[in-house]
Amino acid sequence: MAAPQIPNLNTLRRAPGNPSGRARGGPSSNNDAEDEVAKDKIVQQTDQDASVSRLSAVQLGYLDDPFAELFVAGQGQRRFPIINRGTYVRTTAIDNLVHRFLSASPSQKQIVSLGAGSDTRFFRLRSHMPSFPPFLYHELDFPSNTAQKIATITRSSVLRDLIPGEITTSEDLTSVSSPTYNIHPLDLRTLDPTSTTSPPALQHIDPLLPTVLISECCLIYLLPSLADAAATYFTRILFPASTPLGLILYEPINPNTPFGRVMVSNLAARGIVLQTLKKYGSLDAQKERLRVYGFDGGREARTVDDLWEEGVDEGDKERVAGLEMVDEVEEWRLLAGHYCVAWGWRDGHGEEKDPEVWEGWKDAGK
Repeated sequence: MAAPQIPNLNTLRRAPGNPSGRARGGPSSNNDAEDEVAKDKIVQQTDQDASVSRLSAVQLGYLDDPFAELFVAGQGQRRFPIINRGTYVRTTAIDNLVHRFLSASPSQKQIVSLGAGSDTRFFRLRSHMPSFPPFLYHELDFPSNTAQKIATITRSSVLRDLIPGEITTSEDLTSVSSPTYNIHPLDLRTLDPTSTTSPPALQHIDPLLPTVLISECCLIYLLPSLADAAATYFTRILFPASTPLGLILYEPINPNTPFGRVMVSNLAARGIVLQTLKKYGSLDAQKERLRVYGFDGGREARTVDDLWEEGVDEGDKERVAGLEMVDEVEEWRLLAGHYCVAWGWRDGHGEEKDPEVWEGWKDAGK
């Protein structure tokens, strides 16, 4: 296929327009408030596209996720083979980091997923208990997306049964509180530490527990200043320096290649702007970003192509390769070279310091 026809990994769960309701852009004036609302709505409504992509990979045998179909309306749709492979690599890489974090020590831990949308990771983790020590799980997203997710959970006894303890839902049906799983309706643009307005309270987040933040094509939809401000809110305000903290990013890179320019143009045609792509458009830039955010324990960034070649064991690679024929290997490598997973961590200090938590991250993806 010619470059403009190449389907891109942004048709995965978090893109091309699927930040799943992730906040992006900057504060709007009264004159352009309606335009901002319309742009946000475009982004929010793409979560179903992401769910369909995930279900496609599940139905074809790439992934084991019995909950994916619960978040898809209708029959679903089969995606291109390279999209399914991309979904597999991205999901497996992030799962691997999360599993290594949770399993590194018997201490209780915490996960905060930014712009979680219809993500099923909490339910997949809970279905494998007691394989992991106890953990708290938090999801942040726009109220319209959290309301959709809560409605799905309410309809499904399978999902409800995986949430232990008493479940409390807000009167407006946009938030959930429980001893292990919490959904927070939140616009990340409100987490600006320089704002004169106090950010909304994030109930039940424990600032002292070892924690991993997950941003799958989330922060990229904010203006660079607001993306950095949101990250800083977590790394320097909500979680004190003594708390072991990690961040996982999944984002597109390399905007200045011919394929990268087509990718950016295609998304812009849908009203979606990759706000931080220019600033963090390379693996080195992503690692430097993590350093600036304070992750001084270690940093790594790998393209999806690298993760497929070096991070997937040969047996599983053979299994996945046998599911569908990828006719154009060069096409796959071109696509996979424009997306990356980056991760960084800090050990914390004092009583909360727990360097064992990150032992599994040091050689992840290799």
